Amino acid sequence: MLQDIAFSVLDLAPVTDQGTEAEAIAHSVTLAQQAEQLGYKRFWLAEHHNMDGIASAATAVLIGHIAGATKHIRVGAGGVMLPNHAPLVVAENFGTLATIYPNRIDLGLGRAPGGDQLTLRALRRHSQENVNEFPEQVALLEQLFGPEQPEQRLFARPGTNTQVPIWLLGSSLFSAQLAAMRGLPYSFASHFAPAMLHQALQIYRENFQPSEHLDKPHVMVAAPLLAADTDEEASFLATTSLQRTLSLIRGGRLRMQPPIEDMEPLWNPRERQAVLAMHGKALIGGPDKVKRELEALVASTQADEVIFTCDFYDFEHRVRALKIAASFKA
Repeated sequence: MLQDIAFSVLDLAPVTDQGTEAEAIAHSVTLAQQAEQLGYKRFWLAEHHNMDGIASAATAVLIGHIAGATKHIRVGAGGVMLPNHAPLVVAENFGTLATIYPNRIDLGLGRAPGGDQLTLRALRRHSQENVNEFPEQVALLEQLFGPEQPEQRLFARPGTNTQVPIWLLGSSLFSAQLAAMRGLPYSFASHFAPAMLHQALQIYRENFQPSEHLDKPHVMVAAPLLAADTDEEASFLATTSLQRTLSLIRGGRLRMQPPIEDMEPLWNPRERQAVLAMHGKALIGGPDKVKRELEALVASTQADEVIFTCDFYDFEHRVRALKIAASFKA
């Protein structure tokens, strides 16, 4: 079953507690090269601002850097938070990338602003107004990437007729409905917000309208890939991801911390429940356990693709996790 499913990677260019952003970006390049060699289909980067521990804020710049260091893997945004940007600028950025790297660039779009009010002011955006305009902004991007139309007056140069694939990303139900209405591929953020996964996919599939982009629904689900040689080692290494999520819900720094033997001294019962809920679709274990869990995830969602995150502290452990998952297709 897994042989027919595309595997991809979602990267946030994570920075460790003792590392630098330059090291994180270098690791992202190497990870993309490894993913390409292992047969992964896409390498996506996520936009986050004002977060200590994530080096992918200038997402389009980093996409270009990684596309230039690889040969054929698709590179894209998973995603660009559209309320933060003028659609014309997004179209110009990704149209330029698609012109330099034809048939290799993806544009995943998120509706959340992805930052606090201070960050939004620094971006010169008004959160709620731009969120409400999301459907119109998506439609405008489709137009800007499409062929020139009679009497059209606004163009992305480069961008026009590049046909950059647009994906809608979501962790709730709104983008599922919009992706269905516009006939776009849909990716659900079950790597951190799995609660509405099945409901969102049902809404997307039941309401899907064929379009020039797709004749049938196309679903990608995200999952933390925390695979190691044994179940015990994976559980130990996964504490880095648990610590990072705990810091996220506390509003703290997101630099990755070394794994620890016991999480219990760090969290209270409510925090423990929240962190484990966010990891509800995490694939934690040795190869056999992770393969079983991945097969169950694919069977329950009927996903066309799975995109993995991996918050392991040591870079070599991240590469090993990708190799373990790739071995499931052998």
